[in-house]
Amino acid sequence: MSEALLKDKFSRTIRDLRISVTDRCNFRCFYCIPDEDIVWKRKQELLTYEEIILVAKIGVGLGIEKLRLTGGEPLVRRDIEYLIERLARIPGVRDLALTTNAFGLKERAAGLREAGLNRITISCDSLNAETFKTITRRDGLGEVLDGIEAVVNAGFEPPKVNCVVIRGLNDHEIADFADFAQKTGVRMRFIEYMPLDNGHQWDRSLLVGGREILSKISERHSITPINRDSPSETALRYVFSNGAAGEIGIIAPVTMPFCGACSRLRLTADGNLRTCLFSMVDHNIKDRIRRGDDEAAIREFLIDTVLKKEEGHRINEADFIQPARTMSFIGG
Repeated sequence: MSEALLKDKFSRTIRDLRISVTDRCNFRCFYCIPDEDIVWKRKQELLTYEEIILVAKIGVGLGIEKLRLTGGEPLVRRDIEYLIERLARIPGVRDLALTTNAFGLKERAAGLREAGLNRITISCDSLNAETFKTITRRDGLGEVLDGIEAVVNAGFEPPKVNCVVIRGLNDHEIADFADFAQKTGVRMRFIEYMPLDNGHQWDRSLLVGGREILSKISERHSITPINRDSPSETALRYVFSNGAAGEIGIIAPVTMPFCGACSRLRLTADGNLRTCLFSMVDHNIKDRIRRGDDEAAIREFLIDTVLKKEEGHRINEADFIQPARTMSFIGG
């Protein structure tokens, strides 16, 4: 493990860099980017692959070990395999992952594996075609299920499958998703609904808390808690007590915050560092790169930015303000 050079003022070590490669997406999930007429960033506003590689290389030199590509939808950016191949070559990268909605993944899974990707996480908020279409505004459940199968066939470990649970919409499927994990061997991740929607219409009454999710699973399945891989891991993890395949994880940032162990830094597609999903401030690294700052200056900027990392997200505080940027712009 490399020396920890990225530490915030709360003594948290930054080991994970989430890289959004595009704000564009071919789905329109209402909790993320519901507007059909949304204005996307222009190509020249986005970081180039070479600029992303530069930031990643400097970050890894400061102790970052895990890189995750996100969006928007990362597979809509052209030649993403090239970026993966280059990032995989950086000495010190222990884990290179990608989060996708899996649309078109069936045809590309093998190529992603060949490029050097280690893991894939797939978003899927319903196993019912009509509910899926209601949430995503796209008829794509079949594509997603095909993508999950293709990931395993390409030689990846069974993927994590992320489900954002929303009361009155898909919360009745929680136990069904547990069945799905047992049947397919995937690692289900149930995520609490967070205030990151484009329309700023987040309603706490639609939130299904982590403990309630666990209760709904336990009505059908006996599950046993297991240890996290690291203190900074976001999910509370469980396996099926009967020894069946698959895993359950509950990510509850609203009702069971895990900010105290956060190890993440985010790089937006348009070249800003964000120290928290709910930051009100962007730290522009793109301008520094494009004005010609050398690697030493970029390195110091990364160190200084991490020192500004917030203690927590404040969702449950009376003065909480939802950030203007939505998940599609920030990256997961």
